[in-house]
Amino acid sequence: MRVLQGRGIIENIRANQVVDIQNFSCYDVTGYSNRLHFFPMTKTKSEAFTIRDVAREAGVSVATVSRFINRTAPVSAETAARLRQVMEAFKYVPQAMARNLATHKTHTVGLLLVDIQGDFFAPLLNGIEAATSEAGYDLLISCSRPSVHHEHSPDPLGPHNSDGVLVFADSIEDRVLKEFYASNFPTVLIHRTPPAGVEFPCVTVENKAASRKIVEHLIEAHGRRRIVLLRGPRQQEDAAWREAGYRQALDEHGLPFDPQLIATGEFDRAIARASMQALIRAGIQFDAVFSGDDEAAVGVLAALAEANLSVPEDVSVVGFDDQRMSPYLTPPLTTVRAPTEEVGREAARQLLQILGGNPAVPSTKLLPTEIIFRRSCGCKD
Repeated sequence: MRVLQGRGIIENIRANQVVDIQNFSCYDVTGYSNRLHFFPMTKTKSEAFTIRDVAREAGVSVATVSRFINRTAPVSAETAARLRQVMEAFKYVPQAMARNLATHKTHTVGLLLVDIQGDFFAPLLNGIEAATSEAGYDLLISCSRPSVHHEHSPDPLGPHNSDGVLVFADSIEDRVLKEFYASNFPTVLIHRTPPAGVEFPCVTVENKAASRKIVEHLIEAHGRRRIVLLRGPRQQEDAAWREAGYRQALDEHGLPFDPQLIATGEFDRAIARASMQALIRAGIQFDAVFSGDDEAAVGVLAALAEANLSVPEDVSVVGFDDQRMSPYLTPPLTTVRAPTEEVGREAARQLLQILGGNPAVPSTKLLPTEIIFRRSCGCKD
């Protein structure tokens, strides 16, 4: 029998046996026992640990533990740290969460994003929505940045309001992913791989080889030697792989890596424009720009036009993603076509398979990319 300190009624592991802690008496309606012997409570890590145990060890109320687990209201940073320490020490996994996964269905899929600005997200959302609606699931979207989300604040999406989640890039901290994994909450990652110790399916695109090839094209076909790279967000894996491809292309063609040619793009047109303006003001010589993505390329083209630099005569410009606007820029943008809509559809399909009872396959699905040649690099349409 599990005996808990405190007042009130608790249930025995054996059905129909009830213990009244207040009066230290018990009865067994099935007649298994007429006496109860109490022993000092000395739980080990291998024994079942309950929410009341967590509350007692942390010195807080059960209600506080419940708020922390379900993220229904914030708790102090000190309390959150103490609860997390107790839960990790005793390997406590909330049973209510596990029961919800088995019995409580919201018929809702959650999607965690950093934001939905820019043309990149429209095809991604189209792919996800097409798959979820066809399967009869609603789609609940949350946009938030981990940098402004405190660890003791409620999580916007999770077991409390969805049957499973799709997580885009760096939209939540690794800590939350580890909590999802520990509770077997269905999760599929988009454009990122899982942190160490976590095994979730992942869907992304081939970044490094495509970036190497498009930079090689600038070098081999157009004779460019001073190629600017606008870095994407440092915390996003896509940005890291694209920079790796850029560096590899330079190295294979005997071109030195020049830190002066590296600037911030952040996959954002306003930031890219400001970075290019700064390079031009500083007198940095360059003859091509790999903007990191098409959104940043818009800012690059604007800054070059303001400086009376012609594209592609003075400077070649290439992007990544092949967004819907890219053929209509002036000049039309040479870029890497990424199957963004298919990424969304495939990620949703994998999550729906898990929700349908199929085991999660913790692997990375890498969808192919291809270069689309237009006039911005110097090629003719």
